Amino acid sequence: MVREQYLTTTDESGALAPVTDYIYMIGIYGWRKRCLYLFVLLLLIILVVNFALTIWILRVMWFNTEGMGYLQVNEDGLRLEGESDFLFPVYAQEIDSREDSALLVHSSENVTLNARNANGDVTGSVSVGPNQAEGFGQYFNISSNHDENVFYADVNGAVVGKGKLRVTGPEGAIFEHSVRTPMVKAVLNKELKLESPTRSLSMDAPKGVHVKALAGNVDVTAHFDIQLHSTAGLLILDAESVRLPTLPVGEASDEFHGIYNTYYEVCVCPSGKLFISKAAVTSTCSESQDC
Repeated sequence: MVREQYLTTTDESGALAPVTDYIYMIGIYGWRKRCLYLFVLLLLIILVVNFALTIWILRVMWFNTEGMGYLQVNEDGLRLEGESDFLFPVYAQEIDSREDSALLVHSSENVTLNARNANGDVTGSVSVGPNQAEGFGQYFNISSNHDENVFYADVNGAVVGKGKLRVTGPEGAIFEHSVRTPMVKAVLNKELKLESPTRSLSMDAPKGVHVKALAGNVDVTAHFDIQLHSTAGLLILDAESVRLPTLPVGEASDEFHGIYNTYYEVCVCPSGKLFISKAAVTSTCSESQDC
């Protein structure tokens, strides 16, 4: 705003002459001044609200000199007390629990652990879901507390390295292919059964196959034939008594049968078939001719 002020001066002739003097007055007046004050007041309110929210966040999140609430920052890394929820993936080099408690990981869907190389490619993964557990890696190894190999598996096979492999299911174990083991043994007071419902069952060993029952019987059952074959050895039946209860009985003459009615003799056919015939003073196998 400019205001004009008129002053009177005297010239050389002594006459009065008016002189115009301009005075500049700088400022904001009217509605502009009120808008400026309102804007400053609004900034002050926003500043106070931000300061109050900052104090509230610090109190709620429990910020302190050591960390944030149960999350403490130290030289070794982060220390988290209590239960925590993670909404996104967690990247860490090592996760340890306290010495007096276990480490529990829960998820409503699944829990996945991935190991990556320098290029970011996944080299190993373990995923536990609601219906199944999956693992991905070059090999799988389980060791004991004494660093002894308990179980090892890779593309070439699986190895049980310590103690025994015990199968406790009521139906036993089913193997689709061959099994190589030095011993197959049943648990105490239980029966051991080796069965192939639709195919053949074979046991091979370069130095012999031993079947032993210390406190029971050994039963071999087949729908068709049972063959005991030795390529370069003998078939030895070493027992206190050997019984063949269902051998066919040959028909011999009735001579001397009254004396030897309860005695029989074992006959062998040229084909190898066995049968029994009622014993007499002389052999009755030729008379029976049950071959």
